Amino acid sequence: MAQDSVDFSSHYQFWMQKLSVWEHASTSETQQDTCLHLPRFQEFLRQMYEVLKELNSSTIIERFPTIGQLLAKTCWNPFILAFDESQKILIWCLCCLINKEPQNSEESKLNSWTRGLLSQILSAFRFDTKEVELFIQSLGYTPEDYCPGLLKNMVLSLASELRENHLNGFNTQRRMVPEKIRFLSRICIPLVTLPDIEPLVEALLTYHGHETQEVLWPEFFDAVNEAFLLKKISLPTSAVVCLWLRHLPSLEKATLHLFEKLISSERNFLRRIEYFLKDSLLPEAACHPAIFRIVDEMFRYVLLETDGAPEVLAAIQVFTQCFVEALEKKNKQLKFTLKTYFPYASPSLVMVLLQHPKEIPQELWLQTLKHISEMLREIVEDQTHRSYGGPFECWFLFIHFGVWADIAAEQLVMSETESSEALLWLLAFSYNPRDGSLQRAKIMVELKAALIHLKKLFRSPTLSAKDLQAVAAESPDRDPRPALCQQLSRRLLLNFLLWAPGGHAIAWEVITLVAPTDEITHEIIGFLDQTLYRWDHLCEEAPRSRKLARELLAELHASSTSPLNVGRGCRDQDP
Repeated sequence: MAQDSVDFSSHYQFWMQKLSVWEHASTSETQQDTCLHLPRFQEFLRQMYEVLKELNSSTIIERFPTIGQLLAKTCWNPFILAFDESQKILIWCLCCLINKEPQNSEESKLNSWTRGLLSQILSAFRFDTKEVELFIQSLGYTPEDYCPGLLKNMVLSLASELRENHLNGFNTQRRMVPEKIRFLSRICIPLVTLPDIEPLVEALLTYHGHETQEVLWPEFFDAVNEAFLLKKISLPTSAVVCLWLRHLPSLEKATLHLFEKLISSERNFLRRIEYFLKDSLLPEAACHPAIFRIVDEMFRYVLLETDGAPEVLAAIQVFTQCFVEALEKKNKQLKFTLKTYFPYASPSLVMVLLQHPKEIPQELWLQTLKHISEMLREIVEDQTHRSYGGPFECWFLFIHFGVWADIAAEQLVMSETESSEALLWLLAFSYNPRDGSLQRAKIMVELKAALIHLKKLFRSPTLSAKDLQAVAAESPDRDPRPALCQQLSRRLLLNFLLWAPGGHAIAWEVITLVAPTDEITHEIIGFLDQTLYRWDHLCEEAPRSRKLARELLAELHASSTSPLNVGRGCRDQDP
């Protein structure tokens, strides 16, 4: 190291004079001289870096007062910058001049000046001199092709060195100094949206050294995350996962950005929710438990703040579906135990809920639903299972797999089963976990009465809208029913209309009677959209029911006022 310092000092003045000559002369002889001395000058740059990296910024200026001039002359010499290796070494030298904690205005000015030179190197080059044009043309390039190619080569060289640094681990002979990696991330901040810079950005994000603290600038993470969210940069999922794991504010901002999209989009469209979710990469990134837990907690917070808004429930359900799909693609055998994703839940319950209905024969759906209901009921109503978080935690887990609640409502109407008690409990719990066992029992009695009424009418050849309206309407002979009970009754009624042979012809008339407000209309739109979405994912064969659901959905969207116009509508007259 001492010998390097002596050699560097002895050569310093020689190269300072050479750079001055090259700067002020523009002849063919000067060009030839530059090319002749370039290999030696690159070696000088390497020696200079080895000396500078051992010194702090203040000491460098004291020992070499004119080093700024030397580096500036080098930065503006196109023949030197024509080689990406020269650019790379020059960047490291300039990084050594930056003071991490400037103590006065002079040091701040030096930092600003140095960053200007760094940006100039990393930006796309534009050389206008005739000499350089001739030089580029002699290589067989146009200026438009050569300059971006030069930047691309330099970026690939830096990215390759970062990857080698990561692979070398503790081999300090070939490791890149962490401070230089940190400075490089800072240089990239204004350049992250340049397509040619993407390999370097990716290499920085996926770099993992052995430092105890983060080496990259927080502003670098912010800039990359902002560019990614605004679609100004394209990154592989692995790099995005590294970004969110290394910088929690970026993950939080990405999740909030998703929420804003979901809120601003049209209500009750699960396909649109699915598109936004997959486009955000959050479900795929959530295969890492740390990311899943944070995103899931943010969903929990939004759910509580909106008091269980249907749109939020739908988003959680679709998010979980996309997450499970991504998990299955990534791991045929789970790398992480399910408890790392759902730490407050019963592992056996999670295993049952994770079963996709499509993977279970339809004739076994009732058996699975009964098993889910029994497990949940035991945890919720048995005081000995408080280790699993109580009713809310069980409910929050269950709504992630809300498709089972939708199937339960459908099966209650369609099937003659002795499991109706279990399915009714599951349905009542899925809509309100706050109710105690006594209140839930009262709701189940009401629902059972509505279900018995619908069962009697299911095979009836002649149905009237008034007969069915009684299922969802209030009766003057009894006390007003809770809003939840009315909502669940409507859910049973809507399933009846879709599946009962005689329900198709009067479906629109019934809906106009039971939907006197915009709120109920939106509820029915949500039900129909969710049902069609579920049928598509389960590949369920129900042509007549599917046709009716689509027509009803189109009519409800077309209706601009409420109560709905009875004169308009679809009346499916298929035999």
